[in-house]
Amino acid sequence: MKDFIEFIAKHLVDAPDNVVLEETTPDEKTVELTLKVGPDDVGKVIGKQGKTAQAMRTLLTAIAAKDGKRAILKILD
Repeated sequence: MKDFIEFIAKHLVDAPDNVVLEETTPDEKTVELTLKVGPDDVGKVIGKQGKTAQAMRTLLTAIAAKDGKRAILKILD
């Protein structure tokens, strides 16, 4: 899951070296991913009206459901 979201984020932004993705597990059924990108690239990851971010969350939910887990994607400014 983490590698997949990181791959997508690095291909969306202008500065892929600034992409940082942290994974935490608040409980055994939940995975929380926190995405940090450069200040100029936040809009590219979020997209118009949040559609890019929503698409990433949808894909992440589908991957997590395969493993019987719940996934949360947070994008920090």
